[in-house]
This record gives sequence, C-alpha cells and structure tokens, in this order.
Amino acid sequence: MSSLDKMWLSFYAMGFMAISMGLIYVSRHKISNKLLKFIFALIAYALLIFSFFAMVYLVFSGPTGGAR
Repeated sequence: MSSLDKMWLSFYAMGFMAISMGLIYVSRHKISNKLLKFIFALIAYALLIFSFFAMVYLVFSGPTGGAR
C-alpha cells in the first residue's frame, strides 16, 4: 500500500470515528424508538471497529520508505 493510500485510509478511519461518536450520541439521547436505537448503535459500533482495525494496520505496517 502506498503512502497516499495509507493517508486516505487514516482520514477515512478518523471520519468513521467522528461519525460513530455522533451516531452513539443520537442513539442514546435523541431517539426513543428501541429499534432505531439499536440500528444506529449497531452502525456506530461497526464503524468504530472498522476504524480500530484500520488504525492498527496503519500503525503496525510501518513506514513506506520515505522520500528519495
């Protein structure tokens, strides 16, 4: 994976973390329907887990060689 691809993956992961934070807030404080609460929370936790694994991959894959 190139450096540019790693940059985009990290941006997606950070965006997914922000989206999941918003979805959890909405599901806990703004929605009263239990089914919608569950769906919003499920989507939020799925995005959070994907973000976690993406960041773990990015951290442990190491540098890509740098500029030459």
